[in-house]
Amino acid sequence: MNKHTRAEMFRRLQAENPAPVTELEYSSTFELLIAVILSAQATDVSVNKATRPLFKVANTPETMQALGVDGLKQYIRTIGLFNTKAENIINTCAALISLHHGEVPDERAALEALPGVGRKTANVVLNTAFRQIAMAVDTHIFRVSNRTGLAPGKNVLEVEKNLLKHVPKDYLLDAHHWLILHGRYVCTARKPRCGSCLMEDLCEFKNKTED
Repeated sequence: MNKHTRAEMFRRLQAENPAPVTELEYSSTFELLIAVILSAQATDVSVNKATRPLFKVANTPETMQALGVDGLKQYIRTIGLFNTKAENIINTCAALISLHHGEVPDERAALEALPGVGRKTANVVLNTAFRQIAMAVDTHIFRVSNRTGLAPGKNVLEVEKNLLKHVPKDYLLDAHHWLILHGRYVCTARKPRCGSCLMEDLCEFKNKTED
């Protein structure tokens, strides 16, 4: 895919959705961090159902740490891997309190040092909360990047680097949200909705559908 096609792709995405946002529900950077940790191998819908009651009783590192691992599990047990996530979150709260005065850091290294926070989670927080250019490649973005020819790669890191290299600078800040929403609702895994896609004529996917 050439740079002109890429630019037109994002021009259309921006025209359709000028201000894309995450579908995770949060009201602070700390809540976003917790929601993203919980979203690993889980849907945003399932995370939101769990965090609505959770954040009413614990929405700071201090109040969440006070729940303890067992107390936290009661709120997140409907989410996959909840045992491990509960332990990571309580340990992350302790680290935020002891190392960062209870605030979520805005640097990649500091974020990735937190229990349960990998590169993808750090990228989401950096981009969504701190509005830094970062590309969190999940299964949706990996699929869209490879299927369309936008930024092919054999693994998530390769796709991330190719997106940062090839997405036009004017669209980089919001590219993550556009691509994840496109993959979630249009360029779906089992059967892409090519007939409903605003970029069908730009896409390099050979087996297009009529839907």
